[in-house]
Amino acid sequence: MRSPEAFHGHGVTQGFFEGWYIKLVSADRHQRWAVIPGVFRGLAGDEGERDEAFVQVLDGLTGRSWYHRFEVAEFAASAHAFDVQVGPNRFRPDGVTLDLPQLCGRIDYATPLVPWPVTLREPGIMGWYGLVPFMECFHGIVSFGHELGGALEVEGAATSFDGGRGYIEKDWGRAFPSGYVWMASNHIDATTGDGADASLIASVAVIPWLGRAFRGSIVGLRHSGRLHRWTTYNRSKERRLEIDDTHVRWSVEGPDGMLELDAERVRGGLLHAPLRTAMHQRVEETLDARVMLRHRDVDGRVLLEGIAECAGLEVFGDTDRLLALKA
Repeated sequence: MRSPEAFHGHGVTQGFFEGWYIKLVSADRHQRWAVIPGVFRGLAGDEGERDEAFVQVLDGLTGRSWYHRFEVAEFAASAHAFDVQVGPNRFRPDGVTLDLPQLCGRIDYATPLVPWPVTLREPGIMGWYGLVPFMECFHGIVSFGHELGGALEVEGAATSFDGGRGYIEKDWGRAFPSGYVWMASNHIDATTGDGADASLIASVAVIPWLGRAFRGSIVGLRHSGRLHRWTTYNRSKERRLEIDDTHVRWSVEGPDGMLELDAERVRGGLLHAPLRTAMHQRVEETLDARVMLRHRDVDGRVLLEGIAECAGLEVFGDTDRLLALKA
């Protein structure tokens, strides 16, 4: 957890996945892409047949998606830094180089990456849970937001990303949770407060724990130069969690006040996720969701209110069980 951006799978030969979610949005927001490099190693008995490296591509505006398989031998990553290579595609702290049918070219990161702080007291986004070795899935925020520069050939057409905005997070472990909600946006159009550099990441999931399970949540809202947190490990409380066919409505309260989220579900593209036996095409994801948010301090004053645009949103798996579990 000291280096969530780095690779954690050296020496692991089975039952493991790791992937980096890299979001690229142009200045005019007309281009919204997610590129996800990673590696998957199957369980014993598969004889390596399900081992694969990959680069997934999501056109977040149209919902189209592609899954490009590579041999595991074509995957390389550093255990000490954010440096990943899958075939001819390279992902580093200074930018990405892509050679894919949909996206080809070089994007530079024009400003430094802004990670979730890693400290002795709080080792990253998962807090002390990140130190528990039997966790099913680990999570890290590599950058809440950074500016983009350069151009890509987008399906053969030269497209500038100068002045655009990026975001990077990642997951690793044995498998994704059996049920979860995830949303993220760093394009927040504020009506109250300063949304210029604001970024939201929020997830709630079924967490296996010593033969049982609980509902665990992690919410980070960065704005006005500060990261505000609502998490299971800092004893924040859910005041509302509702999931239906059109919306996810979620309110959390903790040391940083009250956060209210109302996410509009829209149809997206199918991405693959790691289950214990294979990479499984499983869930609709979009970069076209809208999340209405309101952050109040402990005295009830509105610090930030507005709409998070170009938002990623996933609702996956056994959400009935997720809602039934104790938070």
